Amino acid sequence: MHAFEEALELIKRGSEELLVEAELNEKLKSGRPLRIKAGFDPTAPDLHLGHTVLINKLRHFQDLGHHVMFLIGDFTGMIGDPTGKNATRPPLSREQILDNATTYREQVFKILDPEKTEVCFNSRWFEPMGASGMIRLAALHTVARMLERDDFAKRYRSGQPIAIHELLYPLCQGYDSVAMKADVELGGSDQKFNLLVGRELQKHFGQAPQCILTMPLLEGLDGVNKMSKSLGNYVGIDEAPGEMFGKLMSISDGLMWRYFDLLSFRRAEAIAALKEAVTEGRNPRDVKVLLAQEIVERFHGASAAQRALADFDARFRQGTIPDDIPEVSLSAAGQPLTLAQVLKQAGLTASTSEAFRLIEQGGVRIDGTRIADSKVVLSSQGCFVLQVGKRKFARVSIT
Repeated sequence: MHAFEEALELIKRGSEELLVEAELNEKLKSGRPLRIKAGFDPTAPDLHLGHTVLINKLRHFQDLGHHVMFLIGDFTGMIGDPTGKNATRPPLSREQILDNATTYREQVFKILDPEKTEVCFNSRWFEPMGASGMIRLAALHTVARMLERDDFAKRYRSGQPIAIHELLYPLCQGYDSVAMKADVELGGSDQKFNLLVGRELQKHFGQAPQCILTMPLLEGLDGVNKMSKSLGNYVGIDEAPGEMFGKLMSISDGLMWRYFDLLSFRRAEAIAALKEAVTEGRNPRDVKVLLAQEIVERFHGASAAQRALADFDARFRQGTIPDDIPEVSLSAAGQPLTLAQVLKQAGLTASTSEAFRLIEQGGVRIDGTRIADSKVVLSSQGCFVLQVGKRKFARVSIT
C-alpha cells in the first residue's frame, strides 16, 4: 500500500462520513501540512473517553504531519451548543467557561503532542467583532435554513421555544473555520449541519471550503446511550487508574470492539487479529484487559496500568469469578434502585427480603467488594458485577 493510501486509511478509520473525499485527496496530494480543526466548548469541568474520539483523530492527523488546531470555544460556550437538545440550555458564566478551559488544556495534552498543537480560543475573533459584526454575520444565513436542522425543526413543530441566541451557534461555529482557515474540520456525527455551515461561510469569504470528517458518538458503559457525565455511563480521562480499568472491564464483549475501533491506537490489522483470535476461542476477557491497559497507560503511565491490572486480578480473577457471567440490563425508570431490588430483578435472589438478609449476612459483593449495608442505593447508571454467595454472579447494566 502506498503512503497516500495508508494516510487516507488512517484518516478514515472509525469515521462515519467524509465530505468531500475527492477534495481531501487533492489537499493531501498538495504535500503541504493541512490545517486540521476540532472545537470543544468547555461546558463541563472534565473530558471523558467520548470526547477523546475526536482528539484521537486529531492525533492521527498530527502523526501524519499536519497542523492540528484545538479550538476551545470560550465564546461559543457561553451560548451553549443546542445540538441534540430539546430545550434551551442556560448559558454558562465567563468564569465557569475559563475554569473549564484550563482543565481542558491540561487534559488534552495526554493525547496530543503539545509541541505540534495550536490551542485557539474563539473569543479572540468574536469579541472584537462586536454587535455590528455579529449582525453582518447573521445576515449570511436564513431562518428557513436554520430550521432545516433536525433538532430545531422538531422543537419548532412541537411548539418548544428556540431562543434567538441558539440560532447564532451554527453561524459562530462556521465562522471559526473562516477565522482559522481550516482545511479539515472534525466533529461528531450530530454536528454535520454546523460543519456544513462552515463550508458555506468559507466560500462566502473567498476561502477553499473545508473538508468534513464526522466521527460516531461513543456509547457509554451501558452500551446504549451516548457517553455522558449526566447519565453516569462515562469514563473520565482523569479518573483514578483502578477506577478507569474496572469500568473498561465492565463493558460487554460486543461493545469492546467498538471501543477498540474508536479509542485504541493499535493498527487495524492488529485489532482484526484479536477479533480472529476470539472467534477461534481466545477468552474475550483477556483481550479486554489489553484495551483497559492501553487506555489506562495513555492517561496515567505504564506503571499505573500494571498496578491497575494487578489490583483487578486480585479482586476478580483470584476471587474465582467465572468468565461467562450472565449479562442483565435493568431500567431505573428515572428512580434510584436499591441493591435489594437489583438483586431480585437480576434473578440473583428470589425476593427482596432474601436480598436484605443476604446483604446483612455479608454474602453480597459489588465489583468484588463486600457490601454489608442493606440501605445501599444504586442511583447512578453504569455496569456492576454482582455476586451472591460463592456461585451466583451477574453483570448488571442499569439504564
